[in-house]
Amino acid sequence: MKILVVHNDYGKYSGEEAVVDRMIDDGRRYGYEIATLRRSSQDARDRLWGKIHGFFSGMYSLSGRRMMRKALRNFHPDIVHIHNLYPFISPAVLPLCRRKGIPVVMTVHNYRLICPTGLFLRDGKPCVNCLSNGNEWDCVRYNCEHSHPRSLGYALRNWVARKTKAYKNCVDYFCCLTEFQKQKLIAAGFDSQKIQVFPNCVEYIEPSEDPLPDCGAGFIGYVGRLSEEKGFDMLLEIARRHPEMEFRYAGSLRDNQPLEVPSNVKFYGQLDQKQLARFYTEARFIVIPSRCYEGFPVVLLEASSHGKPCIAPNHGAFPDLIFNRDEQRLGGMLFKPLDIDDLEQKITELWNHQEETDALGRCAENNYLQRFEKQKTNAAWDKFLKQVVDNHKANSNL
Repeated sequence: MKILVVHNDYGKYSGEEAVVDRMIDDGRRYGYEIATLRRSSQDARDRLWGKIHGFFSGMYSLSGRRMMRKALRNFHPDIVHIHNLYPFISPAVLPLCRRKGIPVVMTVHNYRLICPTGLFLRDGKPCVNCLSNGNEWDCVRYNCEHSHPRSLGYALRNWVARKTKAYKNCVDYFCCLTEFQKQKLIAAGFDSQKIQVFPNCVEYIEPSEDPLPDCGAGFIGYVGRLSEEKGFDMLLEIARRHPEMEFRYAGSLRDNQPLEVPSNVKFYGQLDQKQLARFYTEARFIVIPSRCYEGFPVVLLEASSHGKPCIAPNHGAFPDLIFNRDEQRLGGMLFKPLDIDDLEQKITELWNHQEETDALGRCAENNYLQRFEKQKTNAAWDKFLKQVVDNHKANSNL
């Protein structure tokens, strides 16, 4: 099978890029012949021309269409697998696949199909106005990106995609990461028969033999981008309240903003896979304090694969992801979203009760093995992709 993978990389390497790269590597191990059409947004936000280019190309990218025509002509894929098209590829490439009679599947990593920012977040709180209203102009009205040109650009590109029905008419299947995402797409008018659910998965990584500096006898861990929607600042405030606890961050700042950091907090920056695995094994537990719903945080799976429970907000898909269906209990803790006092209470409880933390960690690890182990998910993907291609060929021969 020949698969063309299409993705616009973000400005900084993210969990979504990690998932795309893993899927490409896994597909090649399955024997697929894979070509990629990838562009990057790196440095685009910092240059005036990059901002202007991104503003217009998100609605209709001539260069993206040229690249897609070339890829289809030279590679002759059996199927096109879309991830992110914004801003330098754009949904304008999708009709080209349809005219060529090539099936298209799209992995839905976030909520960008129905929310211009992709986060369902406004002023630090979950917001589904665009879903409720059936349009995207509240992004401009409330300046959701805290930049009027960017909010306008995001709203315009969603409006164009909605009006042209580029996604609804040209994508054969939308592959959501969670049931929560699926229900949001259905509420927005997407055909439920065209929506599948394939959770993220991760492979267990052996930890680095070299210890991380300043780890001590265990710490409270945070893994991910240090940006407002991730809620990392809430964890900093709790660190200020509890100098007796140790907090460690693995991740990079989004905008290099200055921070006032208490002495019981250490930043490791971006870690490689083995270093990150070491981070998980040496942590007592992991905190995911997200203000937004998230798509499907790989952090949760990585922590679980190392037997570490997570404290996460009780919204979006988190309750289902943490819940161990076989054992009928949580493999972690849920706190009231945006409630820093409730988050503090949950953190304090686990910090002071190691036996409870260990029990939750075992439950989390079992949940990972039962539901999110890599081989099971990859086998389901393999079966699905082959079925899409076979059905398309059969229908084409009628």
